[in-house]
Amino acid sequence: MEADAGFRGESDELIRSASLSARARQLTPQAIEREAGLRDKGKPGARATGTITVLAALLLSAIFAATGASAATGGAGTPAGSPTQRGSATGGPASEPSAGTLTLLDARAKPRKTFLFGYRYPRLRFTLGSDQPENDIRIDVVDSGGEVVRSFYRNDVPPEVPRNVRWDGTTEEGRPARPGRYSFRISPQGPAAPAARRAGRSTTLSLRFHFYGYAFPILGRHEFSLGAGRFGAPRSGHTHQGQDVFAACGTPLVAARGGTVQYAGFQSAAGNYIVIDGRGTPNDFMYAHLAKPSPLHTGDTVRTGQPIGVVGDTGDARGCHLHFEMWGPPGWYQGGSPFDPLPFLKKWDRYS
Repeated sequence: MEADAGFRGESDELIRSASLSARARQLTPQAIEREAGLRDKGKPGARATGTITVLAALLLSAIFAATGASAATGGAGTPAGSPTQRGSATGGPASEPSAGTLTLLDARAKPRKTFLFGYRYPRLRFTLGSDQPENDIRIDVVDSGGEVVRSFYRNDVPPEVPRNVRWDGTTEEGRPARPGRYSFRISPQGPAAPAARRAGRSTTLSLRFHFYGYAFPILGRHEFSLGAGRFGAPRSGHTHQGQDVFAACGTPLVAARGGTVQYAGFQSAAGNYIVIDGRGTPNDFMYAHLAKPSPLHTGDTVRTGQPIGVVGDTGDARGCHLHFEMWGPPGWYQGGSPFDPLPFLKKWDRYS
């Protein structure tokens, strides 16, 4: 499920498209129960309930619009430009390392909030001070317990020349690093070499950052539905398979977990929606009722925190909201089953 999409022949692409369209039509259990709900609006009790739901959704949208979606945001922040392509090469230590007394004239880690397989890798931009013209240095990524998880070696580094290094979120063994707080540390190569310190009291250093496995998908004010929009809420012959999260129309959405786009399209109940096969996980992630078709397409690689669309009310939706689903293996409408995403959403929301 996790393999990135490679080159396919035209016939293979047509077969895949037909298969995905068939998968999309398997959303009909949702469509049936939603259409049944619309038919039930002819009954007095159902009409009152439906009216209250619509009014509540409209009120929430009005509140979000009035307060401004940017006032309190989650997720990864609204990224600009194209994503980072690769982490920096680790390099190798010098055979006979040599370095002067090192100081840091400037050192800044950005962004301060980063994600596994993220849209932006944590990057350190630094400028050394030294009493030697060339210096063999080591840049370590250190966790909150002081353990080095990845090292980069740079040889013959001159002072007062800005340098950059990017960490791709993996350990020396190539495994994903644990979520938590990290920092960059610069020191001369060699045993027990002291780390470089700031050049003076006025020097401002920013070496710390947070690293997470998932991003909260809504970049703006939001409200979890705890009634009819909850996972498992009763429907006619069916139950609600996701969690609804209300937000103002047009609020940006990002991928909670990067991976490969399984399907991006339109369905009468789901509206504009996208399904992403989560990289490094057995789970699939589905986002529905997008205002417009996602800019991503079937087979695209998407990174954690990357924009995937905006909140809308397309399909069978009452008020602008994100309908979010998580599916276990073997995947979305491939034999897997949906499970309650709310505990995960709340966890991601706390640090986003």
